[in-house]
Amino acid sequence: MDRQQALPWVHTALILFLLSPGGAIEIPMDPSIQNELTQPPTITKQSVKDHIVDPRDNILIECEAKGNPAPSFHWTRNSRFFNIAKDPRVSMRRRSGTLVIDFRSGGRPEEYEGEYQCFARNKFGTALSNRIRLQVSKSPLWPKENLDPVVVQEGAPLTLQCNPPPGLPSPVIFWMSSSMEPITQDKRVSQGHNGDLYFSNVMLQDMQTDYSCNARFHFTHTIQQKNPFTLKVLTTRGVAERTPSFMYPQGTSSSKMVLRGMDLLLDCIASGVPTPDIAWYKKGGDLPSDKTKFENFNKALRITNVSEEDSGEYFCLASNKMGSIRHTISVRVKAAPYWLDEPKNLILAPGEDGRLVCRANGNPKPTVQWMVNGEPLQSAPPNPNREVAGDTIIFRDTQISSRAVYQCNTSNEHGYLLANAFVSVLDVPPRMLSPRNQLIRVILYNRTRLDCPFFGSPIPTLRWFKNGQGSNLDGGNYHVYENGSLEIKMIRKEDQGIYTCVATNILGKAENQVRLEVKDPTRIYRMPEDQVVKRGTTVQLECRVKHDPSLKLTVSWLKDDEPLYIGNRMKKEDDSLTIFGVAERDQGSYTCMASTELDQDLAKAYLTVLADQATPTNRFADLPKGRPDRPRDLELTDLAERSVRLTWIPGDDNNSPITDYVIQFEEDQFQPGVWHDHSKFPGSVNSAVLQLSPYVNYQFRVIAVNEVGSSHPSLPSERYRTSGAPPESNPSDVKGEGTRKNNMEITWTPMNATSAFGPNLRYIVKWRRRETRETWNNVTVWGSRYVVGQTPVYVPYEIRVQAENDFGKGPEPDTVIGYSGEDLPSAPRRFRVRQPNLETINLEWDHPEHPNGILIGYTLKYVAFNGTKLGKPLVENFSPNQTKFSVQRADPVSRYRFSLSARTQVGSGEAATEETPAPPNEATPTAAYTNNQTDIATRGWFIGLMCAIALLVLILLIVCFIKRSRGGKYPVREKKDVPLGPEDPKEEDGSFDYSDEDNKPLQGSQTSLDGTIKQQESDDSLVDYGEGGEGQFNEDGSFIGQYTVKKDKEETEGNESSEATSPVNAIYSLA
Repeated sequence: MDRQQALPWVHTALILFLLSPGGAIEIPMDPSIQNELTQPPTITKQSVKDHIVDPRDNILIECEAKGNPAPSFHWTRNSRFFNIAKDPRVSMRRRSGTLVIDFRSGGRPEEYEGEYQCFARNKFGTALSNRIRLQVSKSPLWPKENLDPVVVQEGAPLTLQCNPPPGLPSPVIFWMSSSMEPITQDKRVSQGHNGDLYFSNVMLQDMQTDYSCNARFHFTHTIQQKNPFTLKVLTTRGVAERTPSFMYPQGTSSSKMVLRGMDLLLDCIASGVPTPDIAWYKKGGDLPSDKTKFENFNKALRITNVSEEDSGEYFCLASNKMGSIRHTISVRVKAAPYWLDEPKNLILAPGEDGRLVCRANGNPKPTVQWMVNGEPLQSAPPNPNREVAGDTIIFRDTQISSRAVYQCNTSNEHGYLLANAFVSVLDVPPRMLSPRNQLIRVILYNRTRLDCPFFGSPIPTLRWFKNGQGSNLDGGNYHVYENGSLEIKMIRKEDQGIYTCVATNILGKAENQVRLEVKDPTRIYRMPEDQVVKRGTTVQLECRVKHDPSLKLTVSWLKDDEPLYIGNRMKKEDDSLTIFGVAERDQGSYTCMASTELDQDLAKAYLTVLADQATPTNRFADLPKGRPDRPRDLELTDLAERSVRLTWIPGDDNNSPITDYVIQFEEDQFQPGVWHDHSKFPGSVNSAVLQLSPYVNYQFRVIAVNEVGSSHPSLPSERYRTSGAPPESNPSDVKGEGTRKNNMEITWTPMNATSAFGPNLRYIVKWRRRETRETWNNVTVWGSRYVVGQTPVYVPYEIRVQAENDFGKGPEPDTVIGYSGEDLPSAPRRFRVRQPNLETINLEWDHPEHPNGILIGYTLKYVAFNGTKLGKPLVENFSPNQTKFSVQRADPVSRYRFSLSARTQVGSGEAATEETPAPPNEATPTAAYTNNQTDIATRGWFIGLMCAIALLVLILLIVCFIKRSRGGKYPVREKKDVPLGPEDPKEEDGSFDYSDEDNKPLQGSQTSLDGTIKQQESDDSLVDYGEGGEGQFNEDGSFIGQYTVKKDKEETEGNESSEATSPVNAIYSLA
């Protein structure tokens, strides 16, 4: 059986005021205090120093500030007052200093280029923005030129120069063919960082395409293409091999200057046959592996975030089998000014002393200039309480009249830094910042801390009292921190009661109360025991718990440290777990976990399941085996800052050799009473060196393991606390996700006790809009989440979370990309309906202009309609990549109405609607009439009536037809007296032989299944009359045709005819 107990350290959230070395006061973030206290202006947002704008958009120059009272704003342009009121295109946003220059009514953006500076002023001082250099983006056209074919010998080197037009910012260069196919680059052919295309040696295959340099301009999103180069390669019988020579840079040495914090980029491109290999070195040392990258097939060396240590001589070595050459590049690292100690706002009480410090470094060494309220300090009115000592201003015996905003400007030839810091003098009586009469519950014998956040100026003193008693609580079991928090080192029953904190200064006092309740700990007093059982038997594991009756108890079980699934073979009761019909898979460790909302207790046992008894294979088979006895006499030696040696005496192995020792530790700060696995060692050792983390109060125990199971844990060792240090890592799993459309929640996995490395672990959370160059926003958080409010919809943010404790900050954190919340998307663009034919309708659309998030698809709703009659509404859902859909018409008459909307995780956005066009001749009355016709035509009685009428008309037509046909069998000349002319192609006896070239069957003839004409046997059949061809009718309907064959047939057959079997004759006989 193994017993563990977890008694978490109860620690309520607190709001701290901090004391800087100069004794300054920090105003809490409490809104009630922020709104009440007067404060000089502070710049909160401004445009970047080099502000490049798109000439197609309105110009926006940002400047926002806070203060109490709210500040007013004015601007200078090129160091002269900028009168906004005189320019109708320029306006200033309400409650802000942001300038808006509107070109909708005309004007040239280039007229407003220059250097701008914002001034935010209230009655307590003036704050300044950076000097913002406004430039309009330019993308000039490529000069037209006619390029002659480039003639080059096979194997020779070649450089195709790009020389792009100068743009602002500089364009991105890439090479393609005139047919917009990318140029394949490799070790032989590649583009340098200057934009030129280099051939280390030209080959015959290089003539297969042409080469065009392209420049992509960022702001205008345009690509300009230079006229293409064409190559003419002169071939020889063989290409001579050559030693390498440098194409760029030329010669044996060159120099390079780079600014601190930028990337150092070095090029080395060489010619030769075969193509040379490039290698990079640094004289007198190694390349910095953590920030070195090789690019462009090893022809370029990039060192990121350079510092002064990266100065020196670098050389590249170009080599092939013919030889090698070297080029040396001397690198000098200069630095624009960077902060060593940036001045901070100074809040003092009347009569207090303080100082502003402005320290910066750079190369060359920057100069420091002080200003007050935007004016040079030398020209400001003298102040006997103020003394300037280089980069420091010292204030003595400050009074209310000393309030102002000071500017520190430090600069050299590579740039400048400007910082505002105000001096504010406050006299504020004490006030409490936490809710009144808080209730704190804590477990007996635990440690707790009572917080009492407060504020006042001068800084109040804080004292604690219990149950209204007059003595101040400090010393012994109590400890009062500088921020006023009261720590009780070990809670006892008598510590329960009401604690009062009182904050006092010369202006008054304030107090608050905290009620402390002490609860009994949760204890498992009857723990599960290790058991060895046979397969198929029943086993019961006990777990009886004692806890404070005012707390809710929960008992759960784990198997092999994972939640146990209670199946049909198991029964869980309040104080036990029963397993029926034990199987081999039930073997393992079982942990009973009893927990309340304040603490928990754990007890573990190991269940061993024996298979069917087998024949002994060795002499120890008949000896009973058991788990080893617990190790004993733990001793700590070789105490070091980050390690310690632990030695123990093994217990009896109980006829089964010890295979492993598991060493566990417990710390009393974050999770007191909870044991964690530290390391595992072989069973053959009884001493081990343990690696430790800083600022952990360790206690160790050892568990022996053999094939039967684990021993009981040893008794704990004595405690050993390591010294603190700054964190060596940062929290993991940093994310930024929007929970609403106007926020972003930053979360991370908090660090545990062994990675905190020091007291008061907290996290510095930084964020800023991606690719906006704005300054980082930051806040210090003690939890594991922070919500950024008032964000635009679904924009990317750069996020950093850095650990910090009282010993310092952790390493620079990685940058994570997060996104603010999503919103409903706008309508799809260019929704188009096309009808290529009467059966199909094609729909096409473009993605929404404002997706406002990640598109998850489209929803199409459509319905057919004919006048006022509507069909069944239909819905189709599409993937986010689909932008086409075809609808098959149900009929060619109805029109269709379509509604298309895009979807994000928030829902469907605004819909785009379209209808199929009406037919060209369709009018409203006709449509109504058609609708009525359609309604009647679908009635049953109408269909029946129409069928009867059709049948009757058909019968009448057939009867008339047959009558006319029977009365028409006579020679044509007996009917008509008009003689046939000699041109008529007739027989001399006057008969008329007619044949139809189309060979079409007569009306009324029957067609067989195979499409042939089936003749009727009736004498009166029209087919018989036209056996030599089809017959015709003359003007009065009589039949004209030659029927001599018919006559011969009549003479042989007499009156025997098949009239009775002919449907036509049958109808005629009825007539």
